[in-house]
Amino acid sequence: MSQTAGHGADGDKTVSAKVKLAVGAVGIVFGDIGTSPIYAFRETFAGHHPLALDTLHLMGVVSLIFWAMTIIVSLQYVTILMNADNRGQGGTLALVALISQKIGGTNRGWIAIMLGVFATALFYGDSMITPAVSVLSAVEGLTTVEARMAPFVIPIALTLLIALFLLQKRGTGTIGKLFAPIMLTYFTTLAVLGLIHIVDNPGVLAALNPWYAVQFFITDKWLAFLALGSVVLAVTGAEALYSDMGHFGRGPLRIGWFGFVMPCLLLNYFGQAAMIMNLEAAAAAEAIKNPFFVMASESFRLPLVLLATCATFIASQAVITGAFSVTQQAIQLGFVPRLSILHTSETQHGQIYIPFVNWTLMIAVILLVLTFRNSSNLASAYGIAVTGAMLIDTCLMAVLFLAVWRWKLWMALPLVGLFFLVDGSFFAANLPKVPDGGWFPLFVGAIAFTLLTTWARGRKLMRDRMSEVALPIAIFAKSARNSATRVPGTAIFMASASGGVPSALLHNIKHNKVLHERVVILTVQIAGVPYVDPSERFEIHAVGDGIFRVILHYGFMQETDVPAALAETGECGGMFDMMQTSFFLSRQTLIASKKPGMAVWREKLFAWMLRNSATAMEFFRLPTNRVVELGSQVEI
Repeated sequence: MSQTAGHGADGDKTVSAKVKLAVGAVGIVFGDIGTSPIYAFRETFAGHHPLALDTLHLMGVVSLIFWAMTIIVSLQYVTILMNADNRGQGGTLALVALISQKIGGTNRGWIAIMLGVFATALFYGDSMITPAVSVLSAVEGLTTVEARMAPFVIPIALTLLIALFLLQKRGTGTIGKLFAPIMLTYFTTLAVLGLIHIVDNPGVLAALNPWYAVQFFITDKWLAFLALGSVVLAVTGAEALYSDMGHFGRGPLRIGWFGFVMPCLLLNYFGQAAMIMNLEAAAAAEAIKNPFFVMASESFRLPLVLLATCATFIASQAVITGAFSVTQQAIQLGFVPRLSILHTSETQHGQIYIPFVNWTLMIAVILLVLTFRNSSNLASAYGIAVTGAMLIDTCLMAVLFLAVWRWKLWMALPLVGLFFLVDGSFFAANLPKVPDGGWFPLFVGAIAFTLLTTWARGRKLMRDRMSEVALPIAIFAKSARNSATRVPGTAIFMASASGGVPSALLHNIKHNKVLHERVVILTVQIAGVPYVDPSERFEIHAVGDGIFRVILHYGFMQETDVPAALAETGECGGMFDMMQTSFFLSRQTLIASKKPGMAVWREKLFAWMLRNSATAMEFFRLPTNRVVELGSQVEI
């Protein structure tokens, strides 16, 4: 009897913990998709392809929103893709790493990796547009309170956005405690506003029937297809749920989505439709310019604008944090050069700040606001990057089903076919946006894809060239005994490859004619998993005569702190004393050549990226007063 009671208590604790995590997730993860009601419904009717404000179109659009949210967010991402975690971590790069473990060396594996890299590249375009369109759409709500505020919308939005990026360096630990209460209030407000108008016109709930969406397509084929380009704005942020799974876990995210966020969003969308249906033609035409804020009474409208602005600020913060996290993963997986990464919290490991990414995003966001001028114009640029990434996720999902999970064809094909139909339709509907601004995220994505693939390819070529001329460690150990004077202390030579002798070691003997009593050739290897257990961190091989080959293993979400790792082992002839240890680094200067491998312009681009990357000293957290750099030239 007591065992049963105890077990039940444990279960209650588990449920309680998941609910608390779900509340935290509402404050961070759901901001992007949560701020979509501010502009998504409006853009479908008053955007670049306006629709008539009649029952057919209002019911058809809200039915499309419901089924898009159900199929894409609830089924594809929350139900299925969240099961495709890489040791608890989600996101496109984590999914690619998971697939690569199974089929990485095959042609299908190479295609999957390239698709994942392109989805990551598109993410950077999306992360520039999201803060701009979200904050601008919220601040535009001021014009529903006072029309004379229109000239101040852009200055206020820019002030908020610049403040947001300046805040990143200090971290968000302090104000982050306010995120959950604000977002809980925001989502509750969405639900209450929607319910008020649904009560006035409960017939709008009939749009849950997909026949209204079908009827919309039967009547207005081309216009209905173009409307998908705006309807998809209601599900932007779905990929963020999958990417942030590692911070909260799939259970809390599912509780937060199905139990709170999705009902609140749907009530608001249905409420917006009900409100427009209840208005006279002239009033409806005016209200559709900003239906989200018109839902509130005039006395409550200003507080709603302030609440929505806070919500978009938080949503933008989540996108920027996501950009930092994705960049860190890409660095560890070898797609991005080493960048300076600062930790903004002593207690929370995931809170990082990458200056280069932060300032690049800020400049891009400012230019977007000044160029497009309003959220409606920005909405034309928004969507194509998101739908492109969703379509890629569907492709990767097909590989996952068949190659990793080994599903039968009769199980996989219907689901994959459904997602290809839905995601493909949304992507195709966004293609007409390209001339109106959709080119921007594609342009940013193309640049990012070129940089990511150039770095990955150049890095491989450089390692191959160096390994071709590398001296085997066994031969070096025999010859070094008589060719150099042994001196006290420990020398650690950082090596990018786990085979051969690093050039810094050869140059040190050539120029200084000495060899330390203890020599460690150290390689840091990043695994295709987010975390490596500390017990599996070290791989140590004694070569002989005080020379050791050490390989440190890290996951792509872990921080590579070499001195901290070395302090944990004494297997290389004793413990490491940093005051008696010197770190020797090789600094390669690349020379572009016409050797097979890459085009000369890409070789020059790779050389420029290498010159401007953070030093190994910063990246591996080496003590600055114990580092010696020795240069060498490499032709690729």
